Amino acid sequence: MYQGYFVVDGHVRFWDGSPANQINRYGEGFTRCLHGYHSNLSPAEYRWPLEEFERVGEKQMMHDLFEVGHADVAVLQSTGLTDWFVNGFTTTGHHGSLAERHPGRFIVNGRFDPRDGEAGLESLERLYERWKLPGVTLCTAEWKGNSKGWKLSDPWAYRYLELCEQLGIRNIHVPKGPTVYPMNRDDFDVADVDDAATAFPGLRFIVEHVGLPRVEDFCWIATQEPNVYGGLAMAMPFLHSRPRYFAQIIGELLYWLGEDRLLFGSDYAVWQPKWLVEEFAGFQIPDDMRGEYGELTDTTKQKILGLNAARLYGIDVPG
Repeated sequence: MYQGYFVVDGHVRFWDGSPANQINRYGEGFTRCLHGYHSNLSPAEYRWPLEEFERVGEKQMMHDLFEVGHADVAVLQSTGLTDWFVNGFTTTGHHGSLAERHPGRFIVNGRFDPRDGEAGLESLERLYERWKLPGVTLCTAEWKGNSKGWKLSDPWAYRYLELCEQLGIRNIHVPKGPTVYPMNRDDFDVADVDDAATAFPGLRFIVEHVGLPRVEDFCWIATQEPNVYGGLAMAMPFLHSRPRYFAQIIGELLYWLGEDRLLFGSDYAVWQPKWLVEEFAGFQIPDDMRGEYGELTDTTKQKILGLNAARLYGIDVPG
């Protein structure tokens, strides 16, 4: 706990983007693109060379998240990318094993791809039974064979979301942010969130990266869909590089969504939580912007840094 803040890092991955795991130039390009975001938006003292960034070790991860990173609990978000990486970029099983080695530290989310058809439905059930998944991560821009993306509104996606409802998998994380090479920009569009959120009011759609650079579109959708939430991974690093831009982003989100539907996420290991938590805890809307956006209260920061995610995931918060 950091200065009285209970911190839930809602967007963490234990990945392998190393050359040994890369199948082709797309795997290499994907990892290098993430490293570009890391290098451009991190403070100088938190930048890693590419060879360290490609595959962070378990000991280093535990240190970065929990020993110095102020996280009390972290949510592991799986990303397949099996067309580009031999063993996947991250997998639910890999994350589940990590969580078992560190009881009480991690929550394991699974994933599905509706293009897997009936076999994928059976796989999702097995994953749920094995890891008691409270959520899934859905990368609609992931490539699969000749397909370069899918939509939450697709008929097969509905089949999977129906199964999530039946199993009690309520937290549906959907990365909808800046394009990452070689994925296609249009498959990160937020429009399909509107469709799925209306069709499945019993599910919670956490839109990761808050739709950047489509924040305005995301806000209009989330305003009319009370089961849509904003995951702040990708938005948080602008605290350092462009604080006024971050003030605008967080101000718009608080105006449209309110303080109860925003979740902190570091997107580790793209960024390290230590400096994100510390800078956000000390951040305030600039004086000349408060007339429109108001102030960031301590209560608002407490909810964003951990209490909102704790509510969604049933995490006990120390009194």
